[in-house]
Amino acid sequence: MSAELTEAELTEIGPGVVRLTWSQVLQDKGTAAASERIRSTMRAAFAGGLVRIETLVDPDDQNAQRIATFSGLMREGIARGVAEGSDRIVYSRLATDVPVDEAAGFRSLLNSFLPRKRAIGQMLIRAEPDEPGGDDRVLLCQLTYKRDFDLPGGVVEVGESPREATGREVTEELALDISAGDLILTDWLPPWGGWDDAVCLVFDGGVHQADIVERIVKQEREIRGAAFHTLEEARELCADFTARRIEAALERLAGGGSPYTESGR
Repeated sequence: MSAELTEAELTEIGPGVVRLTWSQVLQDKGTAAASERIRSTMRAAFAGGLVRIETLVDPDDQNAQRIATFSGLMREGIARGVAEGSDRIVYSRLATDVPVDEAAGFRSLLNSFLPRKRAIGQMLIRAEPDEPGGDDRVLLCQLTYKRDFDLPGGVVEVGESPREATGREVTEELALDISAGDLILTDWLPPWGGWDDAVCLVFDGGVHQADIVERIVKQEREIRGAAFHTLEEARELCADFTARRIEAALERLAGGGSPYTESGR
């Protein structure tokens, strides 16, 4: 069999599912030539009744990643330790995928590999001061899965607005029906402790009677307790970046500070 015929190969790994590989010879011909050959191979395979074609690409091989993308293969994620202990990026294409020469198909292809940043919505709920001019007190949650206290809120789901997510999380975790108000602060969180980076959006939850905590029904799986605390107490109870975020949000409400911070700074 000639080298030309083995440049792009399909190996069956399940009913209607094959694994695509291509040779370095084909890759060395350049992105345009390699991707055209792979597209031709996939068209013939789908015409023959296959339902899924997938390939595994070395995360350090930028050329192979470009070829996979230009071939119309959509990035699915990382398969860890599948190649002699090394990770591989999984790309695939289904027979039912919208062709990439159509607008919807091209958008789906882009969406598969463009960066996606995690968003977190939090609510700043304040208690009425005990006396005129008294210190601001904010509602903090004691969480079951970490030692540090934090503002109520949580991760924004795919397709969900950050404002809706924040109100939903407060309802689910505390059984408080408080709508998220205006956006107070946008805080970027760098990678930390095994987490990827994220954008935290802090919304105004308004000022309430301190006895609102008596109406709280905790979601036991995540919440140990919830109470109002001063900024000074927050500095003791919260991670340093959370305390800085709270301070920055309170400063914004007082008419100063920046609407954007990084790790609370």
